[in-house]
Amino acid sequence: MTLYTSDDNGMPLEQPRPRATPAQRRWRWGSALVAGSVILTVALTATPAPYVIEQPGPTFNTLGTVSVATADSDKKEKVPLITIDGATTFPTEGNLNLLTVNVLGVPESLPSWGDIILAWFDSSKAVVPVDAVFPPNVTNDDRQKENTALMVNSQHDAIAAALTYEGYEVVSGIEVLGFAEDSPSKGTLQIGDVVTSINGFAPQSVQQLRDKLTAAGAGTMVTLTVLRDGKPVDVEIAPYKNDAGDVVLGIGASVAYDFPFDVTIRLDDVGGPSAGMMFALGIIDKLTPGNLNGGLNISGTGTIDNLGKVGPIGGIRQKLFGAQNTGSTLFLAPEANCDAVVGNTPAGIAVFAVGSLTEATSVLSYLVDHPTAEAALADASANDIRTCDAVVANAKK
Repeated sequence: MTLYTSDDNGMPLEQPRPRATPAQRRWRWGSALVAGSVILTVALTATPAPYVIEQPGPTFNTLGTVSVATADSDKKEKVPLITIDGATTFPTEGNLNLLTVNVLGVPESLPSWGDIILAWFDSSKAVVPVDAVFPPNVTNDDRQKENTALMVNSQHDAIAAALTYEGYEVVSGIEVLGFAEDSPSKGTLQIGDVVTSINGFAPQSVQQLRDKLTAAGAGTMVTLTVLRDGKPVDVEIAPYKNDAGDVVLGIGASVAYDFPFDVTIRLDDVGGPSAGMMFALGIIDKLTPGNLNGGLNISGTGTIDNLGKVGPIGGIRQKLFGAQNTGSTLFLAPEANCDAVVGNTPAGIAVFAVGSLTEATSVLSYLVDHPTAEAALADASANDIRTCDAVVANAKK
């Protein structure tokens, strides 16, 4: 009995394989695709990408409380986010929310490509090159210190802006913090000097001092009155042009404040200057009778200087989604951020543009009588209230 087919030399021949059926071919292709997908998924999950992900962070009500660390590091206690001592305060209701942005990933532990792909399709998140958030020449410790300093300065400026709005005079002058290398001001000015006037003008901000120096011109002597050890001293000095072409004194400076009472802002583990406007609004609400926000749930963001000017911030899209997560449908945004707002606003949220603390309080007063997003948007133009949509549309005309 022949068990195999042989050639002329009696060697066995390879038997022809039966042709695969269509079902077998589909199964083989499917198995290959599944195996390939598994391998690709594992590779994407395991491989770090040179990006980080910005996403909505915690939201804090400036009229409410926050949890802060106690002397016992294992415990936390709830305290008012804003506390005012030495002045009459009034009850508040509702929310004036400040928003934050969380960054997923650090240079030492970056998100995977899988995380990045998922974030790309999530409108509440932003994919950002890691070097844009963590510059290679800046350590994480330096970055945290800078953000902490920005937060502290923001709080001081917010207090100053709010108290100035309330009619208090809080600026002592411009304090000298240090000197640039080879600065001609060394010896004439001293660290701790507070500049109270330049050519008879009392600057209320560092920018106002810069503007007066620019107007005087490089090489032209200016007269400064400074407080030194509590006594006024007149000095003469000639500003110069730095490498950037600006007319300067070659000093590091900040505004020196003299507050009439104590205002304390408590917010641990949050850095940066973007909460300034909401801090100021929370302080004003506590210092004035009634509810500045009408008891509504209102969110907002924006830097602020001591004169009440509202400036742009980063992560506006994530903060809009953060507001949505809190159930807030009314949002105050810096007018300089309106380009990034339009087209990126979650459904049901009305965004109003503000350029100053005074304008922000006017918008809040308007929202008291227009408590829903639909009503607020419908009557905004008729009441001279600016929406971000209107700001962008007018800019294109």
